[in-house]
Amino acid sequence: MSTEATTETFDTEPIVVEHPLVEFVRMFLRNKAGVLGFAMLLFIVLTSIFGPLIYPVDPFEIVGVPVSPPGEDGWLLGTDSLGRDLVAGLIHGSRTTLAVGAAAAACTVIIGLIIGALAGYYGGWVDNVLMRITEFFQVLPNLILAMVLITLFSPTLITIVFSIGIVSWTGIARLTRAEFLSIREREYVMAARSIGAENQRIIWHVILPNALPPLIVTAALNVGVAILFEAGLSFLSLGDPNVMSWGALIGDNREAFFEAWWAVTFPGLAIFATVLSVSLIGDGLNDALNPKLRER
Repeated sequence: MSTEATTETFDTEPIVVEHPLVEFVRMFLRNKAGVLGFAMLLFIVLTSIFGPLIYPVDPFEIVGVPVSPPGEDGWLLGTDSLGRDLVAGLIHGSRTTLAVGAAAAACTVIIGLIIGALAGYYGGWVDNVLMRITEFFQVLPNLILAMVLITLFSPTLITIVFSIGIVSWTGIARLTRAEFLSIREREYVMAARSIGAENQRIIWHVILPNALPPLIVTAALNVGVAILFEAGLSFLSLGDPNVMSWGALIGDNREAFFEAWWAVTFPGLAIFATVLSVSLIGDGLNDALNPKLRER
């Protein structure tokens, strides 16, 4: 009896593993609202960078008759109640508003990350002490505390950034603590402990990268909150008087609203568009970073 050996060949397609960054970009581009927000914010940022070069007008210079309507006397958006060019004010104000918003959001995230990471990782008395501090700042009226800090110190951009960061970090701290409490007992964290990794390395190199997705989304949204905060402070004449900002434009012209509605409306629309773009980007980041929403 003879036996014949038979062989079968199977055609298998190679499995292509997509790079995480490529996958992130692809998922973000699927969110049309996020792409629209990114395009809007990119336009505002480019305007703040190149606008003063294309339109070199001093935003504090009195260039014409006060409350000149848009298009009159050659001024595209008119002049404000002091006779300053509104286009120049919007262009230069975008620099201040974006810079303060980004820096204040960064300050908020840094404080919140440190407090929340230490509380969530160590637990026990460290968690109790840090959470009591968080609750203390959480119950304080944010705007009043920021006003007090700015009044005590000189109203400079650094003071404003520091004040916004001091009063806005509690939400990030609580979210970071929750993420660390959820991750610190997982297998890969226990494995890092078992090989003798130091606590600082586990916190910043093992747990934090896995806790980043919701924190990135919240940090992006905090930029919009910081922009609104800065606009409110400038509206109350608590901004830096040496720089132009959108909130300052609204505050300087609020009493002349019925005579020069454009001097209040256009800066308000600029703030609205910027905050809206940041919120749309946050929604896109949420879809791109949250695996549960990728098939939506």
